[in-house]
Amino acid sequence: MVSAMPAGEKGRLRLGVNIDHVATVRNARGGPYPDPVRAARVAEAAGADGITAHLREDRRHITDEDIDALMADLRLPLNLEMAATEEMQAIALRHRPHAVCIVPERREERTTEGGLDVAREEKRLAGFIAPLREAGSRVSIFIAADRRQVEAAHRIGAPVIELHTGAYCEAHLAGDQRERDAELARLAEMAAHAESLGLEVHAGHGLSYDTVKPIAAIPQLMELNIGHFLIGEAIYVGLDAAIRRMRALMDEARG
Repeated sequence: MVSAMPAGEKGRLRLGVNIDHVATVRNARGGPYPDPVRAARVAEAAGADGITAHLREDRRHITDEDIDALMADLRLPLNLEMAATEEMQAIALRHRPHAVCIVPERREERTTEGGLDVAREEKRLAGFIAPLREAGSRVSIFIAADRRQVEAAHRIGAPVIELHTGAYCEAHLAGDQRERDAELARLAEMAAHAESLGLEVHAGHGLSYDTVKPIAAIPQLMELNIGHFLIGEAIYVGLDAAIRRMRALMDEARG
C-alpha cells in the first residue's frame, strides 16, 4: 500500500487542505492576489499534511501555472484532483505529483457532485490509471459510499479511495438528523469494507467544524481533504487559525 502523505504520529489522521478557492477569489478580479502558493505555505505552517488542487477542464480556479508553481515550490505532497481525460493524464504524467485523485467533472456543475461511477467504466478507468501508477503517483478514486463502487475501485487497481461526504454534510445543514445518521453509517460501513479489501481510505467534500468530528472518528480513515469551508472561515479568522482549529477537532475525534 502506498502512503498518501508522511505518516507522522501513529494513528494521526492526515489533513489535506484544498486551495482551489484561493484561486477562485484571485480569478474573480484577475491579477496575482491572493496567491494559492502562499496559501499552501500557510497551510503547511498550520499543520496540514498535504495540499490538494483541482485542475478543471475550464480552469475556473486552479490554472496550469498554479500547478507549475506548486510543483516547484511546495514542500508538502501535492494531491492533484482531475477528471479522467487524456489532457489531464498528460499533465499528471508530465508533473508526476505525489498523488492524483480521479473525480467526476461536468462543466455546468458548481462543485463536484457525487462520486465517480467506477462500476460503469471499469475497463476505461483501469487503463487510465495504469500509467499514472507506473509514473509513481499514488492514485485515488473519488466515490460515493456504495459497495459496488468500492469493489469496482478495488478491481481496477486503485490503491486508495476517497469517500464523498457531501450527502452527510447536506443532511446536517438541512437539519435532517435521521438522514445524517444514515449517511454517517454508510460511510463507516464502506470505510470498513474498503479496508478489508486492502484499500487505503480517505474522505472529503463539504466538511466543516460542525461535521468533521464524526467523520474523523471513523477508524479506517487515514486522510481528510477539506477546502471550501477553510477558505471561507479564513475571511473571519485567518487561514492559519482556521486550519489549526480543524486540525485540533480531527485530533480530538481520534483522541
